[in-house]
Amino acid sequence: MKIKRKMKKKKISKQLKIQKSEEAMIAGIIEGSPDAVGVAVVRLECDCRKMAAIDQEGEPASKLIIYRDSAESICDKCKKDDGAFSRVTEEFIHWVKNDINEADRKKILVKVFGSHTTH
Repeated sequence: MKIKRKMKKKKISKQLKIQKSEEAMIAGIIEGSPDAVGVAVVRLECDCRKMAAIDQEGEPASKLIIYRDSAESICDKCKKDDGAFSRVTEEFIHWVKNDINEADRKKILVKVFGSHTTH
């Protein structure tokens, strides 16, 4: 029982650490992108992430950033294929402007990710 509890706590704390790291990266991107209405986030199966701020037209408002938690660099797969679409596990927009209506949000989602979105 003790082993299961320890494993569960480690898994939860690792997930929380990853979430906090991602939130910090999003906050940094937003801070450097005054025109941003959100940050597009693409999570890959290798645990690397691709992120970029987007403006109200769905256009990039920052450079694309690829990073991996607690690593000195991105993984070898991402170095080779720039985080290929076939390895995407989740994609979404972290919205920072609440005054964007649902129809405009959908238009931006389709423009950023296409009609195939996973989230």
